This record gives sequence, structure tokens and C-alpha cells, in this order.
Amino acid sequence: MEDTSIGFWGVPLAVFAGAIRVSTPFIFVSLGEAITERSGRINLGLEGTLVFGAMAAYGVAVMTQSPWLGVLAAMAAGAVFGLIHGFICKFPKVNDIAIGIAMMQFGLGLAFFLGKPFIQPSAPKLPSLSFGGWSSLPQVQAALNINVLFIIGGLLAVFLWWALKNTRIGLILRVVGDSSDAARAMGLNPDTIRLIATAVGGALAAVGGAYLSLFYPGSWNEGISSGQGLMAVALVIFARWNPIGCFLAALLFGGAGALGPALQSVGVSEGYYLFYAAPYVMTLVIMIATSSPTRSLAGAPGALSLTK
Repeated sequence: MEDTSIGFWGVPLAVFAGAIRVSTPFIFVSLGEAITERSGRINLGLEGTLVFGAMAAYGVAVMTQSPWLGVLAAMAAGAVFGLIHGFICKFPKVNDIAIGIAMMQFGLGLAFFLGKPFIQPSAPKLPSLSFGGWSSLPQVQAALNINVLFIIGGLLAVFLWWALKNTRIGLILRVVGDSSDAARAMGLNPDTIRLIATAVGGALAAVGGAYLSLFYPGSWNEGISSGQGLMAVALVIFARWNPIGCFLAALLFGGAGALGPALQSVGVSEGYYLFYAAPYVMTLVIMIATSSPTRSLAGAPGALSLTK
């Protein structure tokens, strides 16, 4: 009988596999928030957008039996949430952060209300690609079974990094994010550009929600998110508003979140649960490390609320 045990090597393998699975929602939410913040606006409502996107994707996938139509429905819902947020924030003396918190609660409440009929039905899952066929070990095969959205997220991060540096749209976004006055001098309308950026950011965040309900964990329930939308704000700061940095930071957060289950999978029965708090501890450490009353955040857009 063939021995399929890999011993302690199961821990790094499980962390690797878990990093890919857990990081995918972080990738899309952080890329969406990076686009929004690059325009000079912060959106703390992405937690509500994430959860509502998960519900919308699952509900549409149940009714149409198409997971990709579910993803498109999530993107549309996320864009609408972004448009509402951006429209409200354009009025004078409106605080981005307060509106974001209100939109988060609105998204959570609406998702729980509309999603009750979809808690029991089963939806088709998003496809994944197997890169582990070269190995006879089931653990390696499972670890290298990678969801398509993770690959799309990586390619999107590279594209956004290039686009921000080399395209007119990227230049416009950076100018608006750094100075509203400079944008107006160029004939641009900062409110309109921030509205569009917030809508795009909401659409991407909702894709992260679609991943949660249609692949991992692959069901719809009211506790589907563990604060990924809020942690993404810290992740974007940690990545210094760089899309590739967001992708790498998401992998780091995902690996931290996978450490507890990985230790449990190899028989560690005491203390492993403490590692479940690792992503939240990292979020707290990042926020403390990047906070200073005397210096601005390196790489932060000049018009961003965080820098005022």
C-alpha cells in the first residue's frame, strides 16, 4: 500500500493552499479599495458590499445554475453600492468614513434580509484548475487545485499596476487623488471621477464576495465574511496603494489565516486556535505602525481622507 503521508511538510503545504484560498477575497476587495483610494476617497462600506455580493452571486447562481452569471450579478450589485456611496459623498461637508460605515450596515442588513431564501438551496461552484497532476500525493493535488478567480486576481493586479503608470486613465486617477485643484485646472471633474472609481471598487469587492459563496467556503450564510472588507483597508495601506503590493499582501494575510487550520490538520491539538487571530493581529499591527501624528503615509494620495 502506497504511503501518502507527508508528515510535517503538511504544514507549509497546507499554509500555501490556504493562502491561495483565503487570499482571493482579499485580493479583489483590496484592489477595489486601492482604485477608490487612488481617486482620493476611502470606502469603509466594502464589508457590506462583499457580503451583499456573496448573497447576490449565490442567489443568481441558484436560479440560473450558472456561477459566472452569479459573479456578474455580484459585480452589478457592487457597482450600484459604489455609485450610491460616491453620489452621497460628493455633497459638501459629508464625511467619507461615516457614509462608508452606514453603507456597510445597509449592505449587511439588506443581504441578510434578501438572502434568507437561499440559505438551504445549493448553487453550482466556480471552476478551478488543477496544477497537481504531476504528483501522486492527494495533498499536493488538493493544494494545487486553484480557483480561476485567484488567477484572474493576479493578472488584474499586474494590469492595474501597469495601467496606473502608463495610461491616461491611470494619470487622471492619480491626479484627482493627489489634488482636486490640479484636476480642475486640467478640466477634470473630481466628483465624477471619484464616483466612477468608487463604483469600480465596489464591483471588484463584490467579486470577492462571489468567491466566498460560490467556491470557498462555497455556501451562503449570514456569517460568511470575517471582516475581510474592513481588513482590506489596512491591507491597502500596508501595500502603499500599489496593486501588486495588494496581491502580495493578500497572500500574506491569507497565509496567516490558514496557519491555524494547517496546524490542526497535522494533529496540533493545543494552542492552534490562537493562530486563527493572526489576520486580525496583523491588521492591528499595521494600523498602529502606519499611524503617526507628525508624518504622512508614504505613497498616500494627497486628497485621501486619511491624510487630512
